[in-house]
Amino acid sequence: MDCNRGAAGVAVLFVVATLAACGAGGGGDGSTAAQSTDNSTAAPPPDNVAGFAYVANNGSNDVSAYTIDATTGALSEVAGSPFAAGAELRSVAVDPSGKFAYVSSRWDILAYTINATTGALSEIAGSPFDSGTFDPDRIIVHPSGKFVYAVSNGLMSVFAYTINAATGALTPVGEFAAARNPNTIAVDPSGKFAYVTSAGTDIASAYSINATTGALTLVGGFAANAPIGITVDPSGKFAYVIIPNGVSAYSIDAITGALSLVPGSPFVAGTSPRSVTVDPSGKFAYVTNQTSNDVSAYTINATTGALTSVGAFAAGTLPLSVTVDPSGKFAYVANTQSANVSAYTINTTTGALSEIAGSPFDTRAGPASVTTTRKIQ
Repeated sequence: MDCNRGAAGVAVLFVVATLAACGAGGGGDGSTAAQSTDNSTAAPPPDNVAGFAYVANNGSNDVSAYTIDATTGALSEVAGSPFAAGAELRSVAVDPSGKFAYVSSRWDILAYTINATTGALSEIAGSPFDSGTFDPDRIIVHPSGKFVYAVSNGLMSVFAYTINAATGALTPVGEFAAARNPNTIAVDPSGKFAYVTSAGTDIASAYSINATTGALTLVGGFAANAPIGITVDPSGKFAYVIIPNGVSAYSIDAITGALSLVPGSPFVAGTSPRSVTVDPSGKFAYVTNQTSNDVSAYTINATTGALTSVGAFAAGTLPLSVTVDPSGKFAYVANTQSANVSAYTINTTTGALSEIAGSPFDTRAGPASVTTTRKIQ
């Protein structure tokens, strides 16, 4: 790590603290949603096919790209990485096909094609695309690969775009009102519903999605305590919402998209939880805790959606974003202050995490969001 990285880290901490104070997501969840809120809903690749990982670096204004070792989960930086991006990156997402990557910056949305062999990024013609807004935050790709959604904390809106299937370029669909201080967004695997958390009004909003245009129609708002992160499990039955020091679970009405609180909620997490993801099997959930510097792991009751703690596993300093790779074998956490990514193998029986040899892997300054993708076959 170069000697200038430390000063950049201090600046990043100020930015992250400001985002947390206003209820804006740091791009994790989920996603990174990961999603992730940052995970693809496409079928997992064969175990012998390596994928790629991408990290949006808030402090150095670039994207780090890595190849994932299919056997060990270790990360190797892609030639040409990091790739230049906009100022103060917030979130990174990849379309389900693994062809395109999208990054939200302080003012714009950047779009890239992914080299299917190397994982290298090339900026798409027309990028960056003006978000038409101040402060686009969490960005996600619809499971169909047809639409992109970006939350604007500044304008209290969700902006929708269509994706050109050939080029990856974005065309605006429209701006859709959200409650005060929206910060994260998730879409259910069927692609019928979107969910937005708004810490400013203590609600999670549900929207129906027009399958042709991508337009959003508000279904309703559902009580949540200062929510700052959300994901939907792969079955589409449950949503998990980060609240102060815990996780609330909701069952999803398959017809209307309405949310109903799961008995036993909220479930205890570490200190200052920030991001949540569910593995592709739907058996386990993971939460980053930015003050206790660890990851809470849970098993998921397939019938009720209730969470049972597996334990807390050490991460780096100020972990913001967590994702599980499409194979379900590995988990990755972006540690903003320590400027690295913690990598873990997942015990497929218990959900417990074991840190991978060589972890943590260096990033640039202030990694705020991490996502993974399968390799195109």
